[in-house]
Amino acid sequence: MTPNDRLYAKTHEWVLIEGTTATVGITDHAQHALGDITFVDLPDVDKAVKQAAEFGVIESVKAASDLYAPLSGEIAEVNSALENTPEIINQDPYGKGWIIKLRNITEAGRSALLDAAGYEASLG
Repeated sequence: MTPNDRLYAKTHEWVLIEGTTATVGITDHAQHALGDITFVDLPDVDKAVKQAAEFGVIESVKAASDLYAPLSGEIAEVNSALENTPEIINQDPYGKGWIIKLRNITEAGRSALLDAAGYEASLG
């Protein structure tokens, strides 16, 4: 089930906004479509990212896919656990499988994101 406490990009990233910080990962739908995740190319901390711009790559046994920032901001933290155990994303995409945390996020792009019901509708 798609959690209601976050927003979603049509490119299958989720964002959980807490104040001026946002945690980003990929949806359960995306990890299921990718299959067994084998590698995540994480960005550098302090790098600025723009909404809808690529910030990394995720690879699986099936394919490699670009990761897109759901909001503009700066990389505050990366989930370094993914360097050795990228399959955490398969096991817990909405929890321990987060990919990056953004700081200084901008409100402007929030209207372009979907709520859980809107994201699920976009899959159909």
